[in-house]
Amino acid sequence: MLELHDAPLAPLTTFRLGGPATRLVTATTDDEVIATVREADAAGTPLLVIGGGSNLVIGDKGFDGTALRVATTGFRLEGGELELAAGEVWTDAVARTVEAGLAGVECLSGIPGSAGATPIQNVGAYGQEVSSTISEVVAYDRRTGRTVTVPNADCGFTYRHSRFKASPDRYVVLRVRFRLEDAGGLSAPVGYAETARALGVEAGDRVPLAAARETVLKLRAGKGMVLDPDDHDTWSAGSFFTNPILSAAEYEAFLGRVRDRLGEDVRPPAYPAGDGHTKTSAAWLIDRAGFTKGYGGGPARISTKHTLALTNRGEATTEDLLALAREVVAGVRDAFGVTLVNEPVTVGVSL
Repeated sequence: MLELHDAPLAPLTTFRLGGPATRLVTATTDDEVIATVREADAAGTPLLVIGGGSNLVIGDKGFDGTALRVATTGFRLEGGELELAAGEVWTDAVARTVEAGLAGVECLSGIPGSAGATPIQNVGAYGQEVSSTISEVVAYDRRTGRTVTVPNADCGFTYRHSRFKASPDRYVVLRVRFRLEDAGGLSAPVGYAETARALGVEAGDRVPLAAARETVLKLRAGKGMVLDPDDHDTWSAGSFFTNPILSAAEYEAFLGRVRDRLGEDVRPPAYPAGDGHTKTSAAWLIDRAGFTKGYGGGPARISTKHTLALTNRGEATTEDLLALAREVVAGVRDAFGVTLVNEPVTVGVSL
């Protein structure tokens, strides 16, 4: 277990932003993770748990407390049962499941971050979400001081949300278990229209696992969503805003704003979201509100490849990033009456 003081946190995030932590502990085993959490809790010290840093916005003043970097390793595959240590690099783990001929997470290729973060955020992309394949999550419960195993049904998974995200100061994920499918080397049914078009198949078809993975990686790279230290479009947290889910009344009001602003013939993206709700596209809203690719004149700008990513062009501060985010939120609200919600976790700052 490595311990540093007044330690820079920016290098541990994909934004490359944020000030130092009073103390940074890097834990390589579950026991070290638990010991560090217990020590901080016993002393009343603020605790920040860091995985891959791909969904994190840390304030310029840093973090006054103990930052715990989870660097545990462990990949165990038996049949279709997969167990990952929280610190495993997610996209590397996905590649290994594809190589093993197992389906269920292949369209989550290229997503940065660690395995332990996937149930917290219910990570999803290109028609797949981890909630569809997670069987259970092993976590340390800070309230009871015990390690618990939470089955899928008790994880509270919804769109980009979970029981763990709802109680961020209670659970520290240690291990994640998945149940994958052996479909004879084929993918799960393709569930996203863009992916199906790129593969030249119909939605619901299965394709070779490697083809699904390669296609998703190509699509993500074209949007600056695959990490590349030389490409500032990838100095981001990926999608900065979640797609809004609107009630029936909110959706009707939104359609009225669209008609007033863009004309009678314009139809925004719309997807059923259960209980009479409709999900629309944050990227569409941002673009139609006037924030196009590359928008911004400072060191924080919208990606040149995708309007949903806010990026650090190399010299930005966290306040630069937040100023841009606030401008986008205000612009979309003024244009369409919809308030965007940030997807990354903020530390010491807020929109």
